Amino acid sequence: MKFTDGYWHVRPGVTLNYPVEVRSVRTTPEQLTVLASCKKIITRGDTLNTAILTVNYTSPMPDVIAVELVHHSGKLPKGPVFEKHVDEGVQVSVENGEEIATLTSGNLSVEVHKNEGWSTHFMYNGKRLTGSGYKSPGHMKMPDQSTYIREQLDLGVGEYIYGLGERFTPFVKNGQVVDLWNEDGGTCSEQAYKNVPFYLSNYGYGVFVDHPERVSYEVASEVVSKVQFSVPGETLKYYIIGGSNLKEVLNNYTKLTGKPALPPAWSYGLWLTTSFTTSYDEGTVNSFIDGMIERDIPLHVFHFDCFWMKEFHWCDFQWDKDVFPDPQGMLNRLKSKGLNISVWINSYIAQQSYLFDEGKENGYLVKTKDGDVWQWDRWQGGMGLVDFTNPAAVRWYQDKLRALIDMGVDCFKTDFGERIPTDVVYFDGSDPVKMHNYYTHLYNKAVFEVLEETKGKNEAMVFARSATAGGQQYPVHWGGDCSATYNSMAETLRGGLSLGLSGFSFWSHDIGGFESTATPDLYKRWSAFGLLSSHSRLHGSQSYRVPWLFDDEASDVLRHFTKLKSTLMPYLYGTSVEATRTGVPVMRAMVLEFPDDASCETLDRQYMLGDSLLVAPIFNDEGTAKYYLPEGRWTNFLSGTVTEGGRWVQERHDYFSLPLMVRPGSLIAVGANDLRPDYDYADGVALHLFELGDGETASASVCNVKGEHELEVKVTRQGGKLTVTAEGADKPWELVLRGMEQVKTVRGGTPTEGLTGLRILAEQGVRHMEIEL
Repeated sequence: MKFTDGYWHVRPGVTLNYPVEVRSVRTTPEQLTVLASCKKIITRGDTLNTAILTVNYTSPMPDVIAVELVHHSGKLPKGPVFEKHVDEGVQVSVENGEEIATLTSGNLSVEVHKNEGWSTHFMYNGKRLTGSGYKSPGHMKMPDQSTYIREQLDLGVGEYIYGLGERFTPFVKNGQVVDLWNEDGGTCSEQAYKNVPFYLSNYGYGVFVDHPERVSYEVASEVVSKVQFSVPGETLKYYIIGGSNLKEVLNNYTKLTGKPALPPAWSYGLWLTTSFTTSYDEGTVNSFIDGMIERDIPLHVFHFDCFWMKEFHWCDFQWDKDVFPDPQGMLNRLKSKGLNISVWINSYIAQQSYLFDEGKENGYLVKTKDGDVWQWDRWQGGMGLVDFTNPAAVRWYQDKLRALIDMGVDCFKTDFGERIPTDVVYFDGSDPVKMHNYYTHLYNKAVFEVLEETKGKNEAMVFARSATAGGQQYPVHWGGDCSATYNSMAETLRGGLSLGLSGFSFWSHDIGGFESTATPDLYKRWSAFGLLSSHSRLHGSQSYRVPWLFDDEASDVLRHFTKLKSTLMPYLYGTSVEATRTGVPVMRAMVLEFPDDASCETLDRQYMLGDSLLVAPIFNDEGTAKYYLPEGRWTNFLSGTVTEGGRWVQERHDYFSLPLMVRPGSLIAVGANDLRPDYDYADGVALHLFELGDGETASASVCNVKGEHELEVKVTRQGGKLTVTAEGADKPWELVLRGMEQVKTVRGGTPTEGLTGLRILAEQGVRHMEIEL
């Protein structure tokens, strides 16, 4: 929201009060409080008829500083509020010097310069990150007498801003006006399903605005040297989040707002759906599944979209008996083929559903201000909305899901959650405006928790479209309604990279696009991209997404990349386990891995899959890949071709290839099973070593499907000698020296020729190996 008219003036009818001098500083061992006057005080009379701002500085955990701006404090707070995980034992240092007052937490400090008008600086290890100066914080009264609080934080030269949720607009947010308000706008507009009031700067810090309601950002737009954010009301609270690098900033942010759970290993396999409005029954479903089996395409999850329930009855959680007369038998038959089952749900209860009357009678549905059940006719006629602020309504909703889980359903696609009304009354008295964005958090939490309760830890996941801050705790999320075009494929990736820089570790998208039907060319290119994402789903709107409906080669391409992903599961699942500890996404914007390479700061058509694999999807029908390689000797994982980095590369690829480049100095765990994602990763694992430099060490950790570490392997190079150490599971494993055909000697292993490099099979029980190159 813009409050000014150019640099010097405010907009007509707007009253702006901003601090011009520090009047007093109060300290406690845990808090620094600054009283700032919005008028220069020269005489006692100047203290009359002027606004003041109170600014409180505290710390919830090391390297994080909370800033609270208060104009009037008399209004009683009303929920909901974001849950924060506070370190009660955090140690802070508060000093009130003659010129400067400071609060320090870990390596992060805020300095308030007391005699310079309004001048604050956030420092990390002595380096200035950002700050707030003249006319930056302020209280606004609008012509309609509504009020807002804003802050403006400095942008440095060459500073870029990322994140703010899953946004499909340009990846770098500089120059954009961003209003955080969950909406169902597809992937082709400025609207977003997942609005997260957190941004990340390439200067090495993050900012989390602690408000679930609409937060309005002016990112280098209203004032080109500032990031402005504002909220309605009389108070504004935000956190400056520091770290030694961008990954550590994400780690600290997700410590504060919640770490992601680990999705089950089976969920990384290929998903196939009925599509949305297509006609289907058990025979149709079986024809899809049997067709995949006949073509040797490993399939791991089958998803039933909306019409598994009867039209106008969504959601009653009952199979449409006219289409599926024997749902329990059908699920048993599908699961006998090794499939996991997902079904579509949302949080609306249609008037034709028997559940509507239950919800109405028991007060489980959101109400109007008159006490009636709120309803509308969008989506399905007469729909009410489950009130997840009512604990009894949560149990009621979960019980309906529990019955489906007992039937054999493994996962729920939690669709919608964005179209939430603001003229309603909630059971717990929550502010309906704040609930608009926050509702999705309660919705996905309720569904995730019943899955975790029934299936156990690391076996629960949802497939969610909407989210806000903290939603990363309940994976997985997907990108919503994209179209079958290369433009939409590219905007989808931008959204995923932005979400990853907003604290979300696991993400997926509709392979081939949701709206319309892809050309065979696009379907095959998107298949490669989709199978090199954390989660991989074929889904569409009005047409089926089985590959043979596109062309014969599409089946071959889909098989190729599905099996490739299965062999990469030891690496991917190890990366996923790391994500649950650090909050670093599986699919990473280049700037996250290469923060010191200026060429990586704006890249949004390629990404790192984990820390070692660079993926550059192909976004054209010519098969041309144009991508950037950071410095070093990079190896194409598929072809073995070595390319010198530090430059842009342009290549042509067939449908079975794309730039899948391995970072030099990497040790990548490759599994022995290409038929499914959930297997014993350590049994027969091959550790592929790439371009290890003299004096460098590469390491790999192999987990089991429970997320427990089983095998740790390290390789160190000194001159022409490799030293290999292994700890953990006593299972057969091997080292593959990519690009090498022979070595001088091997102790502790047996060398043999391989297709991609020399294989060295570790001897039974050996924990140490030496190789002379």
